[in-house]
Amino acid sequence: MTTSASVPADSESAIVGDSSVTDRLVEANARYAAAFTDPGMDARPVQRVAVVACMDARLDLHAALGLNLGDCHTIRNAGGVVTDDVIRSLTISQRALGTRSVVLIHHTGCGMETITEEFRHDLELEVGQRPAWAVESFRDVEQDVRQSIERVRTSPFLLHTEDVRGFVFDVRTGRLNEVTPA
Repeated sequence: MTTSASVPADSESAIVGDSSVTDRLVEANARYAAAFTDPGMDARPVQRVAVVACMDARLDLHAALGLNLGDCHTIRNAGGVVTDDVIRSLTISQRALGTRSVVLIHHTGCGMETITEEFRHDLELEVGQRPAWAVESFRDVEQDVRQSIERVRTSPFLLHTEDVRGFVFDVRTGRLNEVTPA
């Protein structure tokens, strides 16, 4: 199996090339669209589940979870942490589109374990404006999963908080390890 993480270091020219990354993505979309057939789905996930996960490029969520197109809502951000915007997306997912279960996925070797809220201060010094958002970094990935579970379970906006489970995805083995809530 080849993943982007296994691209040889000397293949910089294959990554950069003459066109921009966005140009290559648009070209790939043209090929995709040429063979595309409307699957006739609606926006409601077949499995009635929303998955909140880190944006890390090593996580192929559909493959790792055995999901197909249309099975779930996928909400991704740095760290996979449950922020106000994640609650917003989950609320819309549940109340307007019928999801009932929430799966939270953090992972080993997350970059959010290496930065601090000092990141915001550095940005403020650089650009002259403090970001309105928190970095939401963490030192203990399992504890952050527990905190995310609690944020979902206690949100007054969510209708379905009884089936909320959290996991840490091991980027070396591909296995999910369930985190016991607090």
